[in-house]
Amino acid sequence: MAQDIFTIEIIKDAIVALGDEMFNAMIRTSMSPIIYETTDFAVGATDATGNLLAQGNGVTAFLATLDTAVVSLLEHYPEPGAIRPGDVFISNTPYEGGGTHLSDVVILVPVFAGDDLIAWTVNKAHWTEVGGAQPGSVSTNATEIYQEGLRFTFLKLYDRGEINRSLVQLIRDNVRLPDSTIGDMHAGVAAARVGARRIGDLVDRYGKEQLLEAMRELLDYGERMTRAELVKLPKGVFEAEDVVEEDGLGNGPFTVKVKVTITDEELVVDYTGTSPQAIGPINCSYTGLVTGARCLFKSVTNPDIPANGGCFRPLTIICPPGTLISAKAPAPVSVYYEALIAAIDVFWKALAPALPHRLPAGHQRTVGATFISGLRPENGELFVMGEPLVGGWGASSNQDGDNGQFCCANGETYNIPCELFESRYAIEVDQYAFHNEDGGAGEFRGGKGVVLDYRVTADEAYLTYAATRSTERPWGMAGGQDGSTNYAEIHRLNGEVDRYTMCTTVPTKRDEVIRIFTATGGGVGDPRKRGRAALLADIRNGFVTEEQAVKYYGLEAAS
Repeated sequence: MAQDIFTIEIIKDAIVALGDEMFNAMIRTSMSPIIYETTDFAVGATDATGNLLAQGNGVTAFLATLDTAVVSLLEHYPEPGAIRPGDVFISNTPYEGGGTHLSDVVILVPVFAGDDLIAWTVNKAHWTEVGGAQPGSVSTNATEIYQEGLRFTFLKLYDRGEINRSLVQLIRDNVRLPDSTIGDMHAGVAAARVGARRIGDLVDRYGKEQLLEAMRELLDYGERMTRAELVKLPKGVFEAEDVVEEDGLGNGPFTVKVKVTITDEELVVDYTGTSPQAIGPINCSYTGLVTGARCLFKSVTNPDIPANGGCFRPLTIICPPGTLISAKAPAPVSVYYEALIAAIDVFWKALAPALPHRLPAGHQRTVGATFISGLRPENGELFVMGEPLVGGWGASSNQDGDNGQFCCANGETYNIPCELFESRYAIEVDQYAFHNEDGGAGEFRGGKGVVLDYRVTADEAYLTYAATRSTERPWGMAGGQDGSTNYAEIHRLNGEVDRYTMCTTVPTKRDEVIRIFTATGGGVGDPRKRGRAALLADIRNGFVTEEQAVKYYGLEAAS
């Protein structure tokens, strides 16, 4: 039967839109600020075999975690009838599809038309607590995965509509914040079921065959549009390398290498030569590497096309197993995101000189994930605050870098408002401002990093923090200055200042200040060519000091 192309287009748009509805359902029903404020999650749908159909806003670096999770789940349940209507699956294993670190939990719901499995709806969200040795389930000193929390490998959370009460009780008994953790679990199920209902509505309205045809057409459209952009890219071989400074245990630096080959038919990104996996928890699994490579590939082809599996058919990713960015079990992965971002950044660094109109100079290249835990003084209850931090992006060939933005892996995420901090946690925010540390000078200036002060109001609180770009600065281009670095300080009551780039549960006392500095991005072009009006505005705004203007920009010193 000939398909109605207008109906097919309507169905395609409805499939893309269901990602937004799932996204909103997750925000409305979750219990943790890292989900409902920061939006550290992703939602979407795949076809029956795991081809990504649509993904809602959220964390960019989950771009290969929804579809690959479905692929791995199907490998765990190959028998006919093993997957049934009403089933819901849960997974957080880092070493298979969908995997990043244990805190990122995937919920998967199969969608049926009659007896036929036709699609999946999936969400992946950061749970504040999944157990493990440290509050927040993230540490910089783990040496194996078993220290980092509970691990689920594609378990049935619901079996034909009946919840697995034993599994839920196991989770509740092994996490420090059971109510919010279980609440976030149910939010994930609710969001996935919203998407499943919408796909069911499409089957009821248009029939299974037209829906399946629309799915195929959606994937083919993504491929066609991406290939049309691929032929516009410069052809050749582009190489770069960079480092991840440490693994949390004092080992390093670790090299991340890439060779990018672009033809009219495909883009091959080869990470051969990257350092072996680390002893400490800086490791990233191969799934994380794939999602990172997809992020950069999407940005240099057509980021306006809604992401689906067809968009990535021209992309080939090569990396031998057992490296820093393709780690194998039982490697610890708490801080996987720092190696993931390095994989994105070095791919970006290789192509930036050939695509200066598309790619800026280097940015802060860290999530800067900060966890503060302790007991609230008014009631003695445990609090665990976790959030990513904003920093500076690099300048481009015709404009300054963005100030105070999240890193390339975070995407549509947000900072937690200070008012919420102070109401939920025993912390006060004394300062949140752009700093003017040296770095990022150029004809076009690198975006500014921030300085953020948390004053402890509990009797005692504990800091866990991890950042890279702690010695190796964000790279400048075309004569622009490299940016500044990321680090944390604890300002003690006795006047001493302790400095950290990676630390786990460092104790602090009431009225001590945890101060975080995030990096300024790299500059582009000779700083002495910067327009005088722009430079004077920088001085007025506090982005550049008069001393820096004289030293780097050639401004004549005031007599």
